[in-house]
Amino acid sequence: MGLSTLVLIILVLLLVGIAPTWPHSRNWGYMPSGTVAVILIVLLVLLATGRL
Repeated sequence: MGLSTLVLIILVLLLVGIAPTWPHSRNWGYMPSGTVAVILIVLLVLLATGRL
């Protein structure tokens, strides 16, 4: 399994985890989705520069 496959699996798990569908996560606000957005931006920059 390559590094890109592992990153893709982790990214999908993060996207499922940020969905505020559970009662305990209703009042988290934008924190989880903002964190995933920052991770996506970093990954895109790494892909564009060829370091990933």
